[in-house]
Amino acid sequence: MTYTPYHIEGEGRKGRFLVTCDHASNSVPPDLGGTLGLPADDMARHIAYDVGALGVARGLAEALDSPLAWADFSRLVIDPNRGEDDPTLLMRLYDGSVIPGNRAADATEKQRRLDAYYRPYHEAVAGLAAARDDTVIIAVHSFTRQLRGRPSRPWHVGILHAWDRRLADPLIAALEDEPDLTVGRNQPYPGHLPGDSIDRHALHHGRINTLIEVRNDLIETEQAQTHWGARLAPLIQAALTKVPD
Repeated sequence: MTYTPYHIEGEGRKGRFLVTCDHASNSVPPDLGGTLGLPADDMARHIAYDVGALGVARGLAEALDSPLAWADFSRLVIDPNRGEDDPTLLMRLYDGSVIPGNRAADATEKQRRLDAYYRPYHEAVAGLAAARDDTVIIAVHSFTRQLRGRPSRPWHVGILHAWDRRLADPLIAALEDEPDLTVGRNQPYPGHLPGDSIDRHALHHGRINTLIEVRNDLIETEQAQTHWGARLAPLIQAALTKVPD
C-alpha cells in the first residue's frame, strides 16, 4: 500500500472553513522503519503528537460542513507546524526524551523528510485554502496540562493569534462567556512563529484565521473529542459574524 503523508476529509463540503490538524498523528513512515527508536509509552505522549486533536478537528469540520486536512506523520519525524528554517523543525530532544532516530539526521536527511512528508502536506493545505476566495482557516491543536515540570496550566482552551485578531477577539469573548471555561489568549504558547502553518497559509494571504488549543486531558475519549468539536463550531460561526467585512 502506498504511503501518503496527509489526508483530506470532506473535500466536497460547502462550508467556507478549512480545518487543519498539523499534529494529528504519532505515526512514523515505513521508510523510517516505522519507529524512531522510542518506546511505545513515549510515542503515546504529547511529544509525538497532539493527543485528541484529530478527533476534535474531525468533529469541528463536520459541524462546520467544511474540509479537514491532517498530517499523518509524527511531529518527531519533522514538524509540519514549523518553518523550514526553524531550529526545532527536527528535534533530537523533547521534554526529557532523546529521539534516537534523529541523532544522525543530517542536512541531507532533513531535506529528504521535507520533500517526502512536510512539503506534500503543505501543498495539499495550500490547494484547499485557495479553492475559495473567502476561506477561513481554523487550526486545531492540543496541549498537555504540564510540561517540563512547570506549574500546571489552568486553561481549558487557548486561542492563539498573531497581528490578525479579527476572528480571535470575538471567539475569545464568546469562550469567556462560557461559565465553565478558563480561556487563554496566546496561551500556553505564543501566537506566532514565522513560517508556521497559520503564517504560511493564512497571514501571508490575508485569510481570516485562528488557532485553537484544547487541553488534552479534556479530550482523551472519542466522545469528548466529538463534544468539543460540536461545542466549538457554533461559537466560531457566531464569532465570524462579528468580523468586519
